[in-house]
Amino acid sequence: MEDEGGTGVRGRGGPAGRWRDGPPWVRLGGGARRSGEWRARWPWPSTLLLAVFVLVGTAFAAHAQQGTRADPDLFARVLLVVASVLLLWRRRRPVLVVFGTCAATALYLGAGYPYGPVLLAVVVACFTAVVTGHRRAAWTALATLWAVHVLVAHWLYRWLPPSGDASASFGQEVVVATWVVVIVAVSELVRARREQWARERAERAQAARRRADEERLRIAREVHDVVAHSLSVITVQAGTGLALLDSDPEQARKALTTIRAAGKEALGEVRQVLDTLRSPGAAPRAPAPGLDRLSDLVAQADRAGLTVEVTGEPPRLPPGADLAAFRIVQEALTNVVRHSAARHARVRLDRADGTVRLRVDDDGPPTGTDAGGGGNGLAGMRERAAALGGTIEAGPREDGGFRVLAVLPLGAEEVPR
Repeated sequence: MEDEGGTGVRGRGGPAGRWRDGPPWVRLGGGARRSGEWRARWPWPSTLLLAVFVLVGTAFAAHAQQGTRADPDLFARVLLVVASVLLLWRRRRPVLVVFGTCAATALYLGAGYPYGPVLLAVVVACFTAVVTGHRRAAWTALATLWAVHVLVAHWLYRWLPPSGDASASFGQEVVVATWVVVIVAVSELVRARREQWARERAERAQAARRRADEERLRIAREVHDVVAHSLSVITVQAGTGLALLDSDPEQARKALTTIRAAGKEALGEVRQVLDTLRSPGAAPRAPAPGLDRLSDLVAQADRAGLTVEVTGEPPRLPPGADLAAFRIVQEALTNVVRHSAARHARVRLDRADGTVRLRVDDDGPPTGTDAGGGGNGLAGMRERAAALGGTIEAGPREDGGFRVLAVLPLGAEEVPR
């Protein structure tokens, strides 16, 4: 059974859990596939049961109203069967069915046959028409049926069977009108609830898609930051090793050792990200990196030929903000290695006014058109900062270098997913 975080949400136990999408008997328009399945079924059992009930109930009603209403004959039974059988099409042709049942019922009552469960077919047809969205058709059919009944009961009864029939009381018309209002009100209530359930289903599906998109974006950022940083170190060290392979074998050995360490670390972090995909509900096997590992970044940059000077103590941040700060500094240093000829960079950490400021400067000059990095790198940093309510400023400095300035709230947490 799936939990509420999945796309196919199904509650646990109880009517409230089982009917998250509405009771099955009013789930008439929940999506194209479900609607198609619902429309493909013919309601034989319920229609047959209702037809039997109408015929048997009318027989008892005729016995109770003997002498005041005409006895049901073959024509009366045909009208009862027609009004009931029409309900087979109530899901496919609700407008036709509601007018057909009202017409058959109007003929039945106009012929002076006994009152009875024949009105049940009208109730079912009207209910289906309103719930499926054909409200005006249902109201029009019911109003027409009631108008016919008023004409027959107060004017046309003189020329219609049974002979010697008297005019109906207006109290009876009030009762009939009350039943009409009740039928319409109940149908409208069910229709409103069905539309609410449909909206809730759509909102849950949209929320699930949004969570999935955010998770994919988070994983893409993690993989990009890990791979881009590690490959930058590996590329620089590989170039150094190739250049010094003959003239300085010992230095070339150190470069290869750095490549192996960077590759091993990258594989570990990528494996950790992939583990979250395989078992999203499980806790990560290793803690996410944070500013406490800033010394590791400095050491990696040093092995890549970039001297990094750190000013300020790393503040204690919530896990989400700590990871974002680490990745921002990592991406900034990676961009210096990849896109700048600078051999020195400075990382400054400041705390002020409930925020932490991360500033990464290099002396330049840039080695290509993508000074400071382009594309996914800067975009990923901005997304991380924005998710925490912070900001990122990145651009060239007046003295020819490049600066990345991140401002993150100290009490920030990750946006809930």
